[in-house]
Amino acid sequence: MDFDEPPVVHVSARTGHGLDPEDWPAEIPAVAQLLRRGLELPKGVTFLVGENGSGKSTIVEAVAMAYGLSPEGGSVGARHSTRPSESPLGAALQVRRGLGSGRWGFFLRAETMHGYYTYLEENPGTLREPRFHEMSHGESFLAVLRTRFDTPGFYCLDEPEAALSFSSTLGLIAALHDLVSDGGQVLCATHSPVLAAMPGATILEVGEWGLRRTTWDELELVQHWKAYLDAPGRYLRHVLD
Repeated sequence: MDFDEPPVVHVSARTGHGLDPEDWPAEIPAVAQLLRRGLELPKGVTFLVGENGSGKSTIVEAVAMAYGLSPEGGSVGARHSTRPSESPLGAALQVRRGLGSGRWGFFLRAETMHGYYTYLEENPGTLREPRFHEMSHGESFLAVLRTRFDTPGFYCLDEPEAALSFSSTLGLIAALHDLVSDGGQVLCATHSPVLAAMPGATILEVGEWGLRRTTWDELELVQHWKAYLDAPGRYLRHVLD
């Protein structure tokens, strides 16, 4: 028996979850596949990469909720809420936790982090927090990485590159490398070819086919970025005519 499993080994649908397969979000191919077959999460980092509307952020949010994290971001104990907008998928899923793994977790969600910063200001802990609201968007993200990504556990990230420059994205890769080296596990939705290039990561491409494992070189995202950077005019003439 393996007592060195990651925090989350498998995600599956609850019996009698009640989601109508013809309604959102169950109608999304990737979500439908998750509900039918479940999803095994390996150790280390797993990236979900796909177009807007493909379901990658919906899945990350739902898995975070099933683990016990706030849908608006934060750690296991965070319970702040501004305007609930999460899908019903989180309540329809269950996670199988790894034997011997810790219970710590954190959900970093770009679009709701300002609400999380306010929550921290209004509910101060014993440790002195950085003054997140006085920082730029990118600086506050980096401060969260320094202060929260330091404990083995389960980390969900929804498009973290939205606030980061190229060099800061490289810094995020370094932080994730250190995190998984210490036993942490990461599930991340991303549009960034830079982030998805992290060595050793598992990549799941999300689209009309559902979820499929692939490599960085085979990602449509990477192929389009390579072609665009090689000759931007070939793309821009179709949108600027």
